[in-house]
Amino acid sequence: MTGDRRWRCAGLRWSRGSGPVLLWRHPAHGERTSALTPDRPLAFTTGPGRHCTGVRRGARHTPCPDDAELAASPVSAQCADCARLDRSYSVAADTRGDDPRPYDVYLAWFGPGLVKVGITAAEREGVRLLEQAALSYALLGRGPLMAARRAEAVLGAALGVPDRFPYAAKRAAREAPPPRERRAAELAALHARAGGLGGLPESLALIAFAPVHHDEAFHLERLRPVQGVVRLAADRTVAGRVEGVAGPDIQLTASDGRALLLDGRLLAGRPLGAAAADAETTAPVEAPAREAASPEALF
Repeated sequence: MTGDRRWRCAGLRWSRGSGPVLLWRHPAHGERTSALTPDRPLAFTTGPGRHCTGVRRGARHTPCPDDAELAASPVSAQCADCARLDRSYSVAADTRGDDPRPYDVYLAWFGPGLVKVGITAAEREGVRLLEQAALSYALLGRGPLMAARRAEAVLGAALGVPDRFPYAAKRAAREAPPPRERRAAELAALHARAGGLGGLPESLALIAFAPVHHDEAFHLERLRPVQGVVRLAADRTVAGRVEGVAGPDIQLTASDGRALLLDGRLLAGRPLGAAAADAETTAPVEAPAREAASPEALF
């Protein structure tokens, strides 16, 4: 965060090596990151406006040609044209059938009864599950993209598991997660059922059950029930101490002791200036929702 408002936040990023970071972009100075480690102060004042972050494919970033201004509240930080271009390269859009990379089919656990099936590029080494805020997951198989897509559809229909949940449900489930053993047991039972199904593509190589848990990555032991959700607006301050990050959610302890949740997706496209670590949070704070109200809340 800096006084130069040409620096803009490009959102929250996860990696296996460095964990969660905020990504920053400047038209002349490129990109930099700042780590979101526990106990780190996070204090900023939002500048005016929010602008499209453009399109990023791997390590290459293409700025929005129009520097389009965005509404304040949508979780997407792209204008319609950039989102359309981004989706044309998306695995989810089924437009990359010739992708030669191997893909993993996974079962992700977010809470009791909240287990989903999905796919991710094997080279990402599970980062997708960190981005989605899965508390635990297990890989089921690996194969070509279209085989992984077919397996995802077969599993969803045969096991009755969806490919997404309302984000508010994920947040609520994190407040009192059961122990790893219970999560692993639920995943193991589903993994065994999935592996025994007929109709899975022959080119999908099944993977033995090996659960992965994100307790340490998310610092679950530090997370408290959320008392307020920050809603960003221009020229408002957010300040607190980082407790942990799960998916796009940053949990802060504010100067008044409240446990606040900040959606890192809403930071993307904004100029943010530094504020005092003990400053008062003046951004609107709402009571945490228990149900998602719109498709934008799905992840």
